[in-house]
Amino acid sequence: MLSTMPAMHKPNIGVYTNPKHHLYVAEAEPTNLIPAEGEVIVHVCATGICGSDIHFQKHGQIGPTMIVRDEHILGHESAGIVIAVHQSVTSLKVGDRVALEPGVPCYKCDLCLHGHYNGCPDVQFKSTPPVPGLLRRYVNHPAEWCHKIGDMSFEKGALLEPLSVALAGIENSGVRLGDPVVVLGAGPIGVVSALCARAAGSEPIIITDINGDRLAFAKTLIPSIRTVKVERGKTPDEIVVSIIDAAGGIKPRVALECTGVQSSIATAIFSLQFRGVCFCIGVGASTQNIPFMHLSVNEIDLKFQYRYANQWPKAIRIMNGGLLDGIEQMITHRFPLEESVKAFETTANPDSGSIKVMIVDED
Repeated sequence: MLSTMPAMHKPNIGVYTNPKHHLYVAEAEPTNLIPAEGEVIVHVCATGICGSDIHFQKHGQIGPTMIVRDEHILGHESAGIVIAVHQSVTSLKVGDRVALEPGVPCYKCDLCLHGHYNGCPDVQFKSTPPVPGLLRRYVNHPAEWCHKIGDMSFEKGALLEPLSVALAGIENSGVRLGDPVVVLGAGPIGVVSALCARAAGSEPIIITDINGDRLAFAKTLIPSIRTVKVERGKTPDEIVVSIIDAAGGIKPRVALECTGVQSSIATAIFSLQFRGVCFCIGVGASTQNIPFMHLSVNEIDLKFQYRYANQWPKAIRIMNGGLLDGIEQMITHRFPLEESVKAFETTANPDSGSIKVMIVDED
């Protein structure tokens, strides 16, 4: 039963891909959605396009298990407004503005019980095949995984998902006050990670990328950041010289690797001081070569991240507290839900100048 009837005034449409790599907008579910026990219905008002969305559409899979095998709805960076609640839900009411944490774990396995729900083998992560994503007008979602955002804009609410990725990276890499940090990759996750490293007190911060425009944007957002443009054909050793020079002659203690590219991971490793930490956030090829003996003789920790856990409330506090002022400048393009194909084309086009493309659907 519902506490109120849902206010769904428009057709429920979503953004799909399939094994043939098509991308299209079509009916998602009937407009007469009914929430199950513990669920609410959310009108999704803003969704950011993630690199994984592009990867699923262009390549059909990420890793050996996450494979698009059928018609599949994309999207997992979303915020919106509650338009209906099941009578069992007491934490939310119609009209609440919420950000949707897309991973719904089982609550029962050892990983969940120990708080590491990002590793739950039965997690239902919206947008990871075969679980349909959030890039649709109306969606049912467990109330427990809808985080209130108050008067925060829906677009900032949608940025809470990549912010949670970055916060997990800062926390699990052990970034400390005054640490020299290098961020490899000036895409959305790299830029947000740099913002978080700045908020955590890192100094200096260096960021690398092959795209000069993205480096210029990072410099606009974080004036104190130091940039290194990666020239194609240069070896990791050569790029490391530029990183250390940009850092004023010191080696970083922490590298936040946000590309997943083998050569960039090698660059991160070679740039680090003795007992440094190379923390891999980016998604890359299933099998890669690493400089094993350099890691060994320098006691460098090579660590990895899979999504995040227990970050969203912290992300909301940090966003509301002004520690990431200017983060909304990452949103360079906006498209209505009906024009989502154009939004994806813009994101995938390296010449578009896009950082974060947002799909919006407000009444």
